[in-house]
Amino acid sequence: MKKQLKNLTIKDNFMFAAVMLDEENCKGFLERALQMKIDRVEVSAEKNIVYHPEYKGVRLDVYAKDENNTRYNVEMQVSTQSSLGLRSRYYQSQMDMEMLLSGSEYEELPKSYVIFICDFDPFGERKYKYTFEMECKETAKAKLQDKRKIVFLSTKGKNAEEVPGELVRFLEFVKADIKESQNDFQDEYVKQLQKFVEHIKKDREMEERFMLFEELLKEERKSGREEGRQEGREGMAEAIIVFLSKYGEVPDTLSEKINEEKDMEVLKQWIKLSVEVESIEEFISKIS
Repeated sequence: MKKQLKNLTIKDNFMFAAVMLDEENCKGFLERALQMKIDRVEVSAEKNIVYHPEYKGVRLDVYAKDENNTRYNVEMQVSTQSSLGLRSRYYQSQMDMEMLLSGSEYEELPKSYVIFICDFDPFGERKYKYTFEMECKETAKAKLQDKRKIVFLSTKGKNAEEVPGELVRFLEFVKADIKESQNDFQDEYVKQLQKFVEHIKKDREMEERFMLFEELLKEERKSGREEGRQEGREGMAEAIIVFLSKYGEVPDTLSEKINEEKDMEVLKQWIKLSVEVESIEEFISKIS
């Protein structure tokens, strides 16, 4: 069933990115997530809801900076992923590289935060918040001071007494389904977000952008399937040539024939055959 804008909640990537385009919404989130006061933020619209070829797909992050030039990259995650650590490393490196390419010296690199909002518990410790910094294993007194932090927020936390209530209420809102998201969460910031979500759902331009986003995702999935099939064909062709090479050098004409074959079923038969035959000549005679 095709997803519709009216059925989205804030946990949907498109809706979250659209809501956080508003700088007051983004500022409010960052203050709650990081428990610090921020005077103002600038949200980079061109890096928010857009297709970036260099990122190999549709990128739906919130990218912002504050009055101190601190950089923030925020992403909503609704399904469990084992590679979030590596993903955070990639985002950190992207922020650093962008600054360096713009002419900054590495000594001028600003503080940076990568924040994931997870609708699952990424570490299974039932915490609403997990904060990571580089630490020295040998002594706590040695500080790297690389100005980087990675924060994971979880809607599945059970330690409400250890985190601010305003963060818990926000995460409860994120966790809510379409019906529950209309509830009164007894929080002014959440009410602000609820109104914004409803406004977006009535915005014709946002409807068009959402349709474009869905088409981009559809094309990306299609491209991924095609790429996967192509890689599968190439791997099978390579395996056939490897198996045959134990009988001697595989003729160029045969290699070309194997590499040009597009039918996966034919390649499967040829793999089986390449294991069973006792010479390259026998293989050629059986596929001719």
